[in-house]
Amino acid sequence: MEPKLGLALGGGAAKGYAHIGVLKVLEKEKIPISFIAGTSIGGLIGALYAAGLNADMLEKLALNIKREQWIDLTIPRRGLIAGKKIEEIIRLLTKNKTFDQLNIPLAVTATDLKKGEEVVIKEGNVARAVRATISIPGIFNPVVTEDKILVDGGVLNKVPADLVREMGADYVIAVDLGSGSMSKIRSIYDIIIQTFDVMGREILKNKITGADVVVRPKLGHISLSQFDQAEECIKEGIRAALEVVPEIMKLLNK
Repeated sequence: MEPKLGLALGGGAAKGYAHIGVLKVLEKEKIPISFIAGTSIGGLIGALYAAGLNADMLEKLALNIKREQWIDLTIPRRGLIAGKKIEEIIRLLTKNKTFDQLNIPLAVTATDLKKGEEVVIKEGNVARAVRATISIPGIFNPVVTEDKILVDGGVLNKVPADLVREMGADYVIAVDLGSGSMSKIRSIYDIIIQTFDVMGREILKNKITGADVVVRPKLGHISLSQFDQAEECIKEGIRAALEVVPEIMKLLNK
């Protein structure tokens, strides 16, 4: 019986385009993925992939989408970006699917500010769940429910390797996007994202040890807010994934 591989896609804002490069390699090498768990940008890309968009389609989307298409600035009460635009785009791209309608079982993480706890979402509307996992505190308005205030899952779990194993994966491939560039802080967005990223790196030290293979794209020169660097991030994702293909093949042949 072929072992089941789980893919844990980590957070990292604009660096997350590297996940697309990783998926391109997995597709080319015909490496089957049975489960996906994602945090923040990893949750977004994981959801689109699980909903049926292949890696080439994701690449075209990343190279062509413009910032003004998904940013809707709001009066900064709970966040700088309302988040309605991006939720509608996700809803469209996922065909408004619920988790049980996805091609690949998916889970995304969020953080409940009320209780200070990690929240794992794997049922209900996918677009709404993704909207929660990408809600970087201070930038996006949080997702508010009757009993929860949900923000980015990376606050507590930046690379959810533990979660994808709990879903039933025999082996876990984790994609760690690394930390942000300290030399390119130009705006309030950079300050908030960088602060959030530094905090996440400390938490990650004890979390990612559960992965069998870790893909580590070298993206230290890319700022977390450089969404115009999709092509470079994808290329680096491809390079980093090719580096670990022999390790993955060993797991499949065990």
